[in-house]
Amino acid sequence: MSCPICEKRKPERFCPAKGEKICSVCCGTQREVSLDCPSDCSYLVAAHRYEDEHQHSIPGDTPFLDVKLPEETIHTHQVVLSGLAFVAAKFSIAQPSAADPDIIAAFQAIAETWKTLAAGIYYEKPPEAQLARQLYTDLNTFLNDTKKLPPEGHRPAIKDAEIFLLLVFLYRMGLLRTNGRPRSRRYIQFLRAQFPQTQEPQREENRIIVP
Repeated sequence: MSCPICEKRKPERFCPAKGEKICSVCCGTQREVSLDCPSDCSYLVAAHRYEDEHQHSIPGDTPFLDVKLPEETIHTHQVVLSGLAFVAAKFSIAQPSAADPDIIAAFQAIAETWKTLAAGIYYEKPPEAQLARQLYTDLNTFLNDTKKLPPEGHRPAIKDAEIFLLLVFLYRMGLLRTNGRPRSRRYIQFLRAQFPQTQEPQREENRIIVP
């Protein structure tokens, strides 16, 4: 018998995504690429552990890399930040096929939108991919509803420029958390971990940890 993927090498590892054994090379090269690996796969867990020990950096040509993220803005608007993260986490549960690229693309696109709003211009370009576009819409709805709320002691008024910074923060965090593979869900898993009960975050809580 040969590996059902490459049809060359001997199958040695049971692949839960395929439901049969595959070779170790295909396991390594197709993991989270053509294989939609379940999160409890032992080989995936081991690979993620290795990635945690060898952190990657953000490429120099990454959008918004020159944007400075003041800690004061992040901490002042923790409620909005947590709300945005919750919207993405809840979306990923409702859409099991969603992967990190969908979440990251949505954050990038909506950051572009609010960047123009902060400059006094309205220009909107939602992502072309269906799932990313759906999340984009959900995030935009949340932000527009948030802007309509009157300020309170624990929820000060937020400016468009500050919303842009929060979105860049979550976009940048996604790039740091994911491993770059098209079916990776490392960032999604991180977001879900912030809201284990999948419920609305308490306003006084700060569930987002600055990387």
